[in-house]
Amino acid sequence: MATACRWIIRIVGVLYLGALALLLIGTFGLFGQEQDPLSGVFLLPLGLPWVLLADGVADALKPWVAILAPAVNLAILFAVCRFVGRRVS
Repeated sequence: MATACRWIIRIVGVLYLGALALLLIGTFGLFGQEQDPLSGVFLLPLGLPWVLLADGVADALKPWVAILAPAVNLAILFAVCRFVGRRVS
């Protein structure tokens, strides 16, 4: 069980870093890419349900919520895996 938890955390972490990289590349037009307003779209499914709950947040903070929401899910996964690991052993 602990090995599966570690792999899930690694996979979600790599997906999160990849989505952040695509956001930076598309937002700033790095590596010769055109600037794309939809470059952060891959962060949205990784950050569910927190992205949906951020409807009442000010418009200036919404990009930051979309960027940090997957980190919240990653922290929750990490906490659940630690809790389950303690219960098993």
